[in-house]
Amino acid sequence: MNDHVIRPIRADEWEKVRDLRIEALKDPAAPIAFLETVAQAESRDDAFWKDRAEGAATGPVVRQFVAEDPEGDWVGSVTVLVERAGAEDLLEGEITHDQGHLVGVYVRPEHRGTGLTEALFAAALDWCWGLAEPRLERVRLFVHEDNGRAQAFYQRAGFAFAGTVVPVPGGDGAMELELSVPRPE
Repeated sequence: MNDHVIRPIRADEWEKVRDLRIEALKDPAAPIAFLETVAQAESRDDAFWKDRAEGAATGPVVRQFVAEDPEGDWVGSVTVLVERAGAEDLLEGEITHDQGHLVGVYVRPEHRGTGLTEALFAAALDWCWGLAEPRLERVRLFVHEDNGRAQAFYQRAGFAFAGTVVPVPGGDGAMELELSVPRPE
């Protein structure tokens, strides 16, 4: 882990954003970890990926962080969405706090358990807590009820069950559990 760099993406790195996302969607856990399929991601044109990278590199409400190995290969990523109280979230629920929302958590299998996910989370949380406007009250994420590995990691990272349970969009009755961590005092 010490030889990896954790950093925000740059707008011109849209091809790497696309490639890592598609790789993540091919992971065996993808059906219970992401709300997008490989086919959906592969059908998006270059303009979509360019816009996505630009927004996640420079936008005030989205930031994507990557773990980059010494050869420049991306081996992991996490994205933060800034959500404002009163708006609607990705799962069509009302947002009750100014908060960060972690999505798209992925680390290549051969790099799991090395500290990279912890480092990605630390970068994302530092960015959230450093925002002056809006000042975020908490950071949250959703995890599939059957994704025990992810649930265990999130709890080790300081996230606790927040009490909200929502159906997986377009799902088969499965549920997504909300976990959150409050702003440090």
